[in-house]
Amino acid sequence: MYLLTLVLGIVLLPEAFTLRCYECTPGVTGTCTETTTQCPSEKNQCAALRVMSYAGGSKLADITGKSCAVSEECGEHSLNFGVSRTVVASKCCSSDLCNTQRVPEPSKTNPNGRKCFTCDGQTCTKTLNCEGNEDHCISATVSTGGQKVTVKGCASKVICTNKELAQIMGLTGVDMSCCQGDYCNSASSTSAGLMLLVAPLISLVLS
Repeated sequence: MYLLTLVLGIVLLPEAFTLRCYECTPGVTGTCTETTTQCPSEKNQCAALRVMSYAGGSKLADITGKSCAVSEECGEHSLNFGVSRTVVASKCCSSDLCNTQRVPEPSKTNPNGRKCFTCDGQTCTKTLNCEGNEDHCISATVSTGGQKVTVKGCASKVICTNKELAQIMGLTGVDMSCCQGDYCNSASSTSAGLMLLVAPLISLVLS
């Protein structure tokens, strides 16, 4: 009997120590309806999220959300296609229902020395100077208006390795590959118009 109790205790113990967090899916209005959720793992923290998208120096979207998160998702992560840039900023905390705070605007970033190919509407041979913690080159194929469009640029590591974060960025149902090293996302031609390159951002705003 003692052994059974011990085994049950070991099995149930991790669940007992997971956090309860506020959860809400980002909406177009920039606000969300809160619910509470029990995080799936003791490694999770509570997180307040803010997703901001920019194109041509203008802000296209500013969306908030809340969820459970693992430590590598916390902080600022960005996806940069040159004509558009999306930043996910997460503020994490480690007590029940602590993710009530609003995440501040992302900090101003500077080029970090890494270089990747980007597309300008006709070809994908232009150089994009990566910013902040964008340490990977990315190449993605999105479908829009019945056409497949290639987009290339820079991305933070966690966007390449975390499918949920990639979905938050608007990269749902796309072929995506990342690599490390200058210009590793090889140049190629594309017939896409310039506005089609912001398709991931448009899908993000409309979702």
